Amino acid sequence: MFYPFALLMFSLYANTEAYFITVDAHAEECFFDKVEIGTKMGLTFEISEGGFLDIDVRIVGPDGKVIYQGERETSGKYTFAAHLPGKYTYCFSNQMSTMTPKVVMFDMEVGDAPKQDAKAEGDETADHVKMEEMIKELTTSLTSVKHEQEYMSVRDRIHRSINESTNSRVVLWSFFEAVVLFTMTMGQVYYLKRFFEVRRVV
Repeated sequence: MFYPFALLMFSLYANTEAYFITVDAHAEECFFDKVEIGTKMGLTFEISEGGFLDIDVRIVGPDGKVIYQGERETSGKYTFAAHLPGKYTYCFSNQMSTMTPKVVMFDMEVGDAPKQDAKAEGDETADHVKMEEMIKELTTSLTSVKHEQEYMSVRDRIHRSINESTNSRVVLWSFFEAVVLFTMTMGQVYYLKRFFEVRRVV
C-alpha cells in the first residue's frame, strides 16, 4: 500500500510545480493544458519583480470564450471545472508597460478527470476508493501549504527589495542634505568674513 500512496503523492505534486517567467514590456506569454470535461483546474500567480508589480491575466476556454480576466493584478487564485474537453489557455500580458519587464511566479493545477460511474465490486473496492479519496484530500491540503510557503517566500523577497530601495533613497537624501548644509555653512562663513573684513585704504 505504501508504493501506490507514494506514487499518487508524486504524481499530484508533479502537476502543481511553480514556475517563474519574465514577461517583457509590450509582450504576452501564454501556456495551456489539455483536459477532459469536468476536470478541476486552477491558476495561482504572484508578481515578484518589475514596475508596480501588476500584470493582466486571462484564461480562455477551448471555444475561445474568456473564462477569467483580470487587469493590473498583483496576485490571485482562480479555480474552475472544465466545461468542455480541449485546450485551456492561460495568458499573462504586460502590454500596458512601456519599458519594465515583469517576473511572474505561477502554477497551473490540474486535477484528475472525473471517472464514470461504475457499480461497486464489493467492500474491498469501496474501501480502496475511499482510501484514494482521503489520499487526494490530504495531498491537496499539503499542496496548498506548499503554495503558501512559496508565496510567502516571494512576498518576503518583494518586501526586502522595497526596504532596501527605501533605505538607499534615505541614504542618498541624507547625503544630499549634508552637502547642502555644508555648502550653506561655508557660504555664510565666507560672506561674514568678507562683510567684517577691514580693508586698508591705500
